[in-house]
Amino acid sequence: MNVGFVGVGKLGKDAAEVMARHYDVVGYDIEGVYTSITMAHTSEGACINKDIIFVALPTPHHPDYDGRYPTSHLPPKDFDYSIVKEMIEKIDRLVGKDTLIVLISTVLPGTIRREIAPLIKNGRFIYNPYLIAQGTVKQDMVNPEMIIIGTKTGEWDVDVVFLKEFYDKFVEKDTRYETGTWEEAEGIKIFYNTFISTKLALVNMIADVAEGVGNMNVDVVTDALKRSTMRIMGPRYMNAGLGDGGACHPRDNIALRSLAKRLNLGYDIFDAIMLAREKQAEHMARKIMGLGHDVCILGKGFKPGVDQEAGSPAILVGYYLEKWGRTVYYDGHPQEVTVPLTYVMHHHDTYRGFKFNSGSTIFDPFGKTEQQSGLTERAIIVYNYGRSHV
Repeated sequence: MNVGFVGVGKLGKDAAEVMARHYDVVGYDIEGVYTSITMAHTSEGACINKDIIFVALPTPHHPDYDGRYPTSHLPPKDFDYSIVKEMIEKIDRLVGKDTLIVLISTVLPGTIRREIAPLIKNGRFIYNPYLIAQGTVKQDMVNPEMIIIGTKTGEWDVDVVFLKEFYDKFVEKDTRYETGTWEEAEGIKIFYNTFISTKLALVNMIADVAEGVGNMNVDVVTDALKRSTMRIMGPRYMNAGLGDGGACHPRDNIALRSLAKRLNLGYDIFDAIMLAREKQAEHMARKIMGLGHDVCILGKGFKPGVDQEAGSPAILVGYYLEKWGRTVYYDGHPQEVTVPLTYVMHHHDTYRGFKFNSGSTIFDPFGKTEQQSGLTERAIIVYNYGRSHV
Protein backbone atom coordinates (compact mmCIF):
# COMPACT_ATOMS: atom_id res chain seq x y z
CA MET A 1 0.00 0.00 0.00
CA ASN A 2 1.29 3.45 -0.93
CA VAL A 3 0.90 6.01 1.87
CA GLY A 4 1.30 9.77 1.88
CA PHE A 5 1.77 11.76 5.08
CA VAL A 6 1.43 15.55 4.93
CA GLY A 7 2.59 17.38 8.05
CA VAL A 8 5.61 15.56 9.47
CA GLY A 9 5.97 17.78 12.53
CA LYS A 10 6.43 17.02 16.23
CA LEU A 11 3.56 14.54 16.36
CA GLY A 12 3.25 13.60 12.71
CA LYS A 13 6.89 12.54 12.39
CA ASP A 14 6.65 9.74 14.95
CA ALA A 15 3.25 8.63 13.66
CA ALA A 16 4.58 8.41 10.10
CA GLU A 17 7.65 6.47 11.23
CA VAL A 18 5.44 3.85 12.91
CA MET A 19 3.45 3.46 9.69
CA ALA A 20 6.67 3.18 7.67
CA ARG A 21 7.59 -0.02 9.52
CA HIS A 22 4.79 -1.73 7.59
CA TYR A 23 4.01 0.42 4.54
CA ASP A 24 5.72 2.50 1.87
CA VAL A 25 5.33 6.01 3.32
CA VAL A 26 6.29 9.27 1.62
CA GLY A 27 6.09 12.38 3.76
CA TYR A 28 5.98 16.09 3.10
CA ASP A 29 6.45 19.06 5.41
CA ILE A 30 6.94 22.72 4.62
CA GLU A 31 9.92 22.76 7.02
CA GLY A 32 12.99 20.56 6.87
CA VAL A 33 12.52 17.45 9.02
CA TYR A 34 15.06 14.83 10.09
CA THR A 35 13.25 11.51 9.82
CA SER A 36 13.79 7.93 8.73
CA ILE A 37 10.89 7.99 6.24
CA THR A 38 11.19 9.04 2.60
CA MET A 39 10.47 12.75 2.23
CA ALA A 40 9.17 14.47 -0.91
CA HIS A 41 10.28 17.97 -1.85
CA THR A 42 6.71 18.94 -2.79
CA SER A 43 3.23 18.05 -1.58
CA GLU A 44 2.59 16.52 -5.01
CA GLY A 45 5.33 13.98 -4.36
CA ALA A 46 3.59 12.81 -1.20
CA CYS A 47 0.09 12.71 -2.70
CA ILE A 48 0.11 11.50 -6.30
CA ASN A 49 -0.52 7.76 -6.81
CA LYS A 50 -1.23 7.12 -3.13
CA ASP A 51 -3.87 4.78 -1.72
CA ILE A 52 -4.23 6.76 1.48
CA ILE A 53 -3.03 10.22 2.55
CA PHE A 54 -2.84 11.34 6.17
CA VAL A 55 -3.04 15.06 6.87
CA ALA A 56 -1.56 16.15 10.23
CA LEU A 57 -1.34 19.92 9.89
CA PRO A 58 -1.69 22.52 12.65
CA THR A 59 -4.89 24.37 13.48
CA PRO A 60 -3.14 27.09 15.45
CA HIS A 61 -4.21 29.86 17.75
CA HIS A 62 -2.56 33.24 18.01
CA PRO A 63 0.55 32.86 20.27
CA ASP A 64 -1.24 34.86 23.00
CA TYR A 65 -3.54 31.86 23.44
CA ASP A 66 -0.91 29.12 23.84
CA GLY A 67 -1.32 28.79 27.62
CA ARG A 68 2.05 30.04 28.83
CA TYR A 69 0.44 33.22 30.14
CA PRO A 70 -3.09 34.11 31.35
CA THR A 71 -5.79 33.81 28.70
CA SER A 72 -9.10 34.03 30.58
CA HIS A 73 -9.29 37.78 29.90
CA LEU A 74 -8.96 37.27 26.14
CA PRO A 75 -12.05 36.97 23.90
CA PRO A 76 -13.09 33.43 22.87
CA LYS A 77 -11.38 32.39 19.65
CA ASP A 78 -11.74 29.37 17.36
CA PHE A 79 -8.77 27.58 15.81
CA ASP A 80 -7.32 28.87 12.56
CA TYR A 81 -8.22 26.30 9.88
CA SER A 82 -6.62 28.09 6.91
CA ILE A 83 -3.53 25.82 6.72
CA VAL A 84 -5.63 22.65 6.75
CA LYS A 85 -8.22 23.95 4.29
CA GLU A 86 -5.59 25.10 1.79
CA MET A 87 -3.81 21.74 1.85
CA ILE A 88 -6.98 19.62 1.76
CA GLU A 89 -8.15 21.54 -1.29
CA LYS A 90 -4.75 21.08 -2.95
CA ILE A 91 -4.59 17.36 -2.17
CA ASP A 92 -8.10 16.82 -3.51
CA ARG A 93 -7.09 18.30 -6.87
CA LEU A 94 -4.28 15.74 -7.11
CA VAL A 95 -6.27 12.57 -6.39
CA GLY A 96 -9.30 10.57 -7.51
CA LYS A 97 -11.84 8.27 -5.91
CA ASP A 98 -9.21 5.58 -5.46
CA THR A 99 -7.50 7.70 -2.74
CA LEU A 100 -8.71 8.05 0.85
CA ILE A 101 -7.85 11.39 2.51
CA VAL A 102 -7.60 11.08 6.30
CA LEU A 103 -7.56 14.25 8.41
CA ILE A 104 -5.92 13.90 11.84
CA SER A 105 -5.87 17.55 13.00
CA THR A 106 -7.98 18.73 15.95
CA VAL A 107 -11.04 20.79 15.00
CA LEU A 108 -14.17 21.97 16.81
CA PRO A 109 -17.43 20.01 16.40
CA GLY A 110 -19.19 21.12 13.23
CA THR A 111 -16.02 22.21 11.41
CA ILE A 112 -15.66 19.25 9.04
CA ARG A 113 -19.16 19.48 7.62
CA ARG A 114 -19.12 23.27 7.47
CA GLU A 115 -15.59 24.02 6.23
CA ILE A 116 -13.65 20.89 5.20
CA ALA A 117 -16.08 18.48 3.51
CA PRO A 118 -17.20 21.01 0.85
CA LEU A 119 -13.57 21.09 -0.37
CA ILE A 120 -13.56 17.33 -1.13
CA LYS A 121 -14.72 16.82 -4.71
CA ASN A 122 -12.47 14.05 -6.05
CA GLY A 123 -11.08 11.89 -3.25
CA ARG A 124 -12.78 10.03 -0.40
CA PHE A 125 -12.61 11.44 3.13
CA ILE A 126 -12.51 10.31 6.76
CA TYR A 127 -11.86 12.21 9.98
CA ASN A 128 -9.50 10.28 12.25
CA PRO A 129 -8.10 12.42 15.12
CA TYR A 130 -5.36 10.81 17.21
CA LEU A 131 -5.11 10.53 20.98
CA ILE A 132 -1.33 10.84 21.15
CA ALA A 133 0.95 12.81 23.44
CA GLN A 134 4.38 14.31 22.92
CA GLY A 135 7.06 11.98 24.21
CA THR A 136 4.92 8.84 23.80
CA VAL A 137 3.63 9.13 20.21
CA LYS A 138 5.05 5.83 18.99
CA GLN A 139 3.73 3.90 21.99
CA ASP A 140 0.35 5.61 21.62
CA MET A 141 0.20 4.67 17.94
CA VAL A 142 0.85 0.99 18.62
CA ASN A 143 -1.24 0.78 21.78
CA PRO A 144 -3.96 3.44 21.49
CA GLU A 145 -6.71 3.82 24.06
CA MET A 146 -9.09 3.95 21.12
CA ILE A 147 -9.14 4.81 17.43
CA ILE A 148 -11.67 7.49 16.53
CA ILE A 149 -13.21 7.44 13.05
CA GLY A 150 -15.74 9.95 11.76
CA THR A 151 -17.69 9.66 8.51
CA LYS A 152 -20.44 11.70 6.91
CA THR A 153 -23.25 9.43 8.15
CA GLY A 154 -21.48 7.68 11.02
CA GLU A 155 -21.90 4.28 9.40
CA TRP A 156 -19.26 1.53 9.40
CA ASP A 157 -18.74 1.74 5.64
CA VAL A 158 -16.10 0.41 3.22
CA ASP A 159 -13.74 3.29 4.00
CA VAL A 160 -13.90 2.51 7.73
CA VAL A 161 -13.14 -1.14 6.95
CA PHE A 162 -10.23 -0.04 4.74
CA LEU A 163 -8.79 2.19 7.49
CA LYS A 164 -9.22 -0.50 10.15
CA GLU A 165 -7.36 -3.00 7.97
CA PHE A 166 -4.60 -0.40 7.59
CA TYR A 167 -4.23 -0.03 11.37
CA ASP A 168 -4.53 -3.75 12.06
CA LYS A 169 -1.00 -4.17 10.69
CA PHE A 170 0.60 -2.39 13.66
CA VAL A 171 -1.86 -1.66 16.51
CA GLU A 172 -2.34 -4.02 19.43
CA LYS A 173 -5.07 -6.63 19.11
CA ASP A 174 -8.47 -5.82 20.61
CA THR A 175 -8.01 -2.08 20.02
CA ARG A 176 -11.30 -0.26 20.54
CA TYR A 177 -12.72 1.54 17.51
CA GLU A 178 -15.17 4.39 18.09
CA THR A 179 -17.04 5.39 14.95
CA GLY A 180 -19.62 8.10 14.44
CA THR A 181 -20.49 11.11 12.37
CA TRP A 182 -17.89 13.77 11.72
CA GLU A 183 -19.37 15.81 14.56
CA GLU A 184 -19.28 12.88 16.99
CA ALA A 185 -15.64 12.14 16.17
CA GLU A 186 -14.76 15.82 16.57
CA GLY A 187 -16.52 15.78 19.95
CA ILE A 188 -14.84 12.59 21.22
CA LYS A 189 -11.41 14.02 20.47
CA ILE A 190 -11.75 17.50 21.93
CA PHE A 191 -13.90 16.57 24.95
CA TYR A 192 -11.41 13.82 25.82
CA ASN A 193 -8.84 16.59 26.31
CA THR A 194 -11.34 18.79 28.17
CA PHE A 195 -12.19 15.93 30.54
CA ILE A 196 -8.51 15.65 31.46
CA SER A 197 -8.32 19.42 32.00
CA THR A 198 -11.35 19.24 34.30
CA LYS A 199 -9.80 16.45 36.40
CA LEU A 200 -6.53 18.36 36.72
CA ALA A 201 -8.35 21.57 37.67
CA LEU A 202 -10.25 19.68 40.38
CA VAL A 203 -7.27 17.88 41.94
CA ASN A 204 -5.26 21.10 42.02
CA MET A 205 -8.20 22.83 43.68
CA ILE A 206 -8.05 20.09 46.33
CA ALA A 207 -4.38 20.96 46.82
CA ASP A 208 -5.30 24.64 47.26
CA VAL A 209 -7.91 23.68 49.87
CA ALA A 210 -5.45 21.39 51.68
CA GLU A 211 -2.88 24.17 51.76
CA GLY A 212 -5.45 26.61 53.10
CA VAL A 213 -7.09 24.56 55.87
CA GLY A 214 -4.04 22.62 57.13
CA ASN A 215 -4.00 19.13 58.69
CA MET A 216 -4.85 17.81 55.24
CA ASN A 217 -2.65 15.98 52.75
CA VAL A 218 -3.93 16.25 49.19
CA ASP A 219 -2.43 12.84 48.33
CA VAL A 220 -4.54 11.07 50.99
CA VAL A 221 -7.68 12.62 49.49
CA THR A 222 -6.84 11.98 45.84
CA ASP A 223 -5.60 8.43 46.52
CA ALA A 224 -9.01 7.62 48.04
CA LEU A 225 -10.76 9.13 45.03
CA LYS A 226 -8.57 7.16 42.60
CA ARG A 227 -9.71 3.92 44.20
CA SER A 228 -13.39 4.92 43.97
CA THR A 229 -13.93 3.40 40.54
CA MET A 230 -17.67 2.78 40.88
CA ARG A 231 -18.50 6.45 40.30
CA ILE A 232 -15.18 8.16 39.54
CA MET A 233 -13.53 7.07 36.32
CA GLY A 234 -9.97 5.88 36.82
CA PRO A 235 -6.86 7.10 38.65
CA ARG A 236 -5.02 8.88 35.82
CA TYR A 237 -4.64 12.66 36.05
CA MET A 238 -5.63 12.52 39.71
CA ASN A 239 -2.29 13.72 41.12
CA ALA A 240 -2.03 17.33 42.22
CA GLY A 241 0.92 19.18 40.74
CA LEU A 242 1.87 22.38 38.98
CA GLY A 243 -1.33 22.45 36.91
CA ASP A 244 -2.76 21.47 33.55
CA GLY A 245 -0.54 22.10 30.57
CA GLY A 246 0.48 21.13 27.09
CA ALA A 247 0.05 22.25 23.55
CA CYS A 248 -3.49 20.83 23.31
CA HIS A 249 -5.44 21.23 26.54
CA PRO A 250 -5.37 25.03 27.03
CA ARG A 251 -5.91 25.80 23.36
CA ASP A 252 -8.76 23.28 23.06
CA ASN A 253 -10.59 24.85 25.98
CA ILE A 254 -10.06 28.32 24.54
CA ALA A 255 -11.53 27.20 21.22
CA LEU A 256 -14.46 25.55 22.99
CA ARG A 257 -15.20 28.87 24.69
CA SER A 258 -15.81 30.30 21.23
CA LEU A 259 -18.13 27.39 20.38
CA ALA A 260 -20.13 27.88 23.60
CA LYS A 261 -20.53 31.55 22.74
CA ARG A 262 -21.52 30.83 19.13
CA LEU A 263 -24.16 28.33 20.29
CA ASN A 264 -25.51 30.75 22.95
CA LEU A 265 -25.32 28.06 25.64
CA GLY A 266 -25.62 30.64 28.40
CA TYR A 267 -22.85 29.01 30.43
CA ASP A 268 -19.20 28.18 29.81
CA ILE A 269 -17.43 25.46 31.79
CA PHE A 270 -14.43 25.87 29.50
CA ASP A 271 -13.90 29.43 30.70
CA ALA A 272 -14.11 28.18 34.29
CA ILE A 273 -11.44 25.54 33.59
CA MET A 274 -9.05 28.13 32.16
CA LEU A 275 -9.74 30.57 35.00
CA ALA A 276 -9.13 27.80 37.55
CA ARG A 277 -5.82 26.96 35.88
CA GLU A 278 -4.69 30.56 36.17
CA LYS A 279 -5.92 31.04 39.74
CA GLN A 280 -4.17 27.85 40.84
CA ALA A 281 -0.90 29.08 39.33
CA GLU A 282 -1.46 32.43 41.06
CA HIS A 283 -2.04 30.75 44.45
CA MET A 284 1.20 28.80 44.12
CA ALA A 285 3.09 31.90 43.05
CA ARG A 286 1.81 33.78 46.12
CA LYS A 287 2.98 30.93 48.38
CA ILE A 288 6.39 30.94 46.66
CA MET A 289 6.59 34.73 47.09
CA GLY A 290 6.10 34.22 50.82
CA LEU A 291 9.20 32.03 50.99
CA GLY A 292 11.30 35.12 50.41
CA HIS A 293 13.87 34.17 47.76
CA ASP A 294 14.34 34.56 44.05
CA VAL A 295 13.21 31.48 42.17
CA CYS A 296 14.63 28.70 39.99
CA ILE A 297 12.02 26.53 38.27
CA LEU A 298 13.41 23.11 37.38
CA GLY A 299 11.49 22.06 34.29
CA LYS A 300 10.36 24.73 31.82
CA GLY A 301 8.71 22.41 29.29
CA PHE A 302 5.07 21.54 29.86
CA LYS A 303 5.93 18.01 31.04
CA PRO A 304 9.02 15.87 31.76
CA GLY A 305 10.90 14.66 28.71
CA VAL A 306 9.39 17.33 26.45
CA ASP A 307 10.99 20.70 25.77
CA GLN A 308 7.91 22.35 24.24
CA GLU A 309 6.97 25.46 26.20
CA ALA A 310 3.47 26.08 24.80
CA GLY A 311 0.97 25.56 27.60
CA SER A 312 3.65 25.14 30.26
CA PRO A 313 2.26 25.61 33.79
CA ALA A 314 5.83 26.35 34.92
CA ILE A 315 5.96 29.43 32.73
CA LEU A 316 2.51 30.50 33.93
CA VAL A 317 3.67 30.34 37.57
CA GLY A 318 6.86 32.15 36.57
CA TYR A 319 4.80 34.86 34.87
CA TYR A 320 3.12 35.80 38.16
CA LEU A 321 6.39 35.66 40.09
CA GLU A 322 8.11 38.01 37.63
CA LYS A 323 5.07 40.26 37.58
CA TRP A 324 5.40 40.64 41.36
CA GLY A 325 9.12 41.37 41.26
CA ARG A 326 10.89 38.06 41.69
CA THR A 327 13.84 37.04 39.49
CA VAL A 328 13.01 33.69 37.90
CA TYR A 329 15.54 31.25 36.44
CA TYR A 330 14.52 28.19 34.45
CA ASP A 331 16.34 24.85 34.31
CA GLY A 332 19.26 25.98 36.45
CA HIS A 333 20.91 29.32 37.18
CA PRO A 334 24.29 31.02 36.59
CA GLN A 335 27.17 29.63 38.68
CA GLU A 336 27.77 33.02 40.25
CA VAL A 337 24.30 32.88 41.85
CA THR A 338 25.15 31.26 45.18
CA VAL A 339 22.55 32.87 47.44
CA PRO A 340 19.61 30.85 48.80
CA LEU A 341 16.84 30.38 46.24
CA THR A 342 13.40 28.81 46.11
CA TYR A 343 13.60 25.85 43.74
CA VAL A 344 10.27 24.85 42.20
CA MET A 345 10.29 21.16 41.26
CA HIS A 346 8.55 20.31 37.97
CA HIS A 347 10.68 17.68 36.17
CA HIS A 348 11.85 15.54 39.08
CA ASP A 349 13.71 12.77 37.24
CA THR A 350 15.56 15.24 35.02
CA TYR A 351 16.97 17.05 38.04
CA ARG A 352 17.64 14.08 40.31
CA GLY A 353 20.91 14.83 42.10
CA PHE A 354 20.74 18.56 41.32
CA LYS A 355 23.00 20.64 43.61
CA PHE A 356 20.82 23.17 45.42
CA ASN A 357 22.33 26.29 46.97
CA SER A 358 22.76 26.03 50.75
CA GLY A 359 19.98 27.60 52.80
CA SER A 360 17.47 27.28 49.96
CA THR A 361 13.86 26.06 49.94
CA ILE A 362 12.54 23.34 47.63
CA PHE A 363 8.90 24.01 46.71
CA ASP A 364 7.32 20.81 45.41
CA PRO A 365 3.68 20.94 44.20
CA PHE A 366 3.85 17.19 43.44
CA GLY A 367 4.93 16.11 46.93
CA LYS A 368 7.74 13.92 45.62
CA THR A 369 10.69 15.54 47.42
CA GLU A 370 11.60 14.11 50.80
CA GLN A 371 13.70 15.79 53.46
CA GLN A 372 16.91 13.82 52.88
CA SER A 373 20.09 13.94 54.93
CA GLY A 374 22.05 15.67 52.19
CA LEU A 375 19.49 18.44 52.03
CA THR A 376 19.26 18.78 55.81
CA GLU A 377 23.03 19.16 56.14
CA ARG A 378 22.89 22.22 53.89
CA ALA A 379 19.90 23.69 55.77
CA ILE A 380 17.60 23.16 52.80
CA ILE A 381 13.88 23.19 53.62
CA VAL A 382 11.43 21.06 51.61
CA TYR A 383 7.94 22.52 51.20
CA ASN A 384 5.44 20.01 49.74
CA TYR A 385 2.48 22.16 48.67
CA GLY A 386 -0.96 20.98 49.82
CA ARG A 387 0.48 18.26 52.06
CA SER A 388 0.74 19.90 55.47
CA HIS A 389 0.25 17.91 58.68
CA VAL A 390 0.26 20.02 61.84
